[in-house]
Formats: sequence, C-alpha cells, structure tokens
Amino acid sequence: MPALRFVSALLGAAGVILGALGAHALHATLSARHSADSWETAVFYHLVHVVMILVVTTGTGSAPPAKESSERLRTSGPAGCWLTGILLFSGSIYVLALGGPRWLGPVTPLGGLFFIAGWLWAAAGMLREKRRA
Repeated sequence: MPALRFVSALLGAAGVILGALGAHALHATLSARHSADSWETAVFYHLVHVVMILVVTTGTGSAPPAKESSERLRTSGPAGCWLTGILLFSGSIYVLALGGPRWLGPVTPLGGLFFIAGWLWAAAGMLREKRRA
C-alpha cells in the first residue's frame, strides 16, 4: 500500500496544480472554449477520489498475516478503481477541455463507471466487515 499512498499524494499535488492552472494560467483558454465548468468538475472528482484512496489505504499493512490478504483486497480494489477513474474521467476531461481529440469523449463515462465501481466495492467491503463482527 505505501506505493499507492505515494501515487495518491502525487495525484493530490497534481489536482491542486491543475485547479490553479484552470483558475489562472488557462482561464482565458478554458473560458473561450466554454470548458471552464468541465475543468472544475474534473478537478473536483480528481481531488475527492485522491482523498478516498488515502482514506482506504491509511492504516493498512498492520493486520495479522491471515487478515492481510483480505484487507489488501478490501482496500486496493476500491483504490484501484478510483485511481483508474481519476485517469480516465478527469484525465479525459482535462484533455478535451483543452481541445484534445473528440474520440476521448466516450472515455469520460467509462472513468465514471470506475468511480462507481470503487464506491460499490468499498460498500461491499464494509458489509463483509460488519458480518464478521
């Protein structure tokens, strides 16, 4: 999990940088393309899911060996989905907002599906934990 937390921290920094770029350096470009709102949406989902990756991966790795595999699946599954969602959903919006190729359009909802899958996976993990308790 440390690698995933490290990547999340870098993605968090990237999210803040992209938010600042959208508000300042790219503001005129995004406004002219009528894509400033899309950029803000991408940054919002980007940062929310970075925080969630950090939340689910914090404190992992301290479980006894028997529980370690189960815990890894419970945390890395949602985190992996959210990471993929950030790259596909937010990433495609960033590129499209700057005039990137239109074929990236269908990638955005695919990223959204990864976000949803991560949330459902997290919910399923919570239900399993509750049943074990």
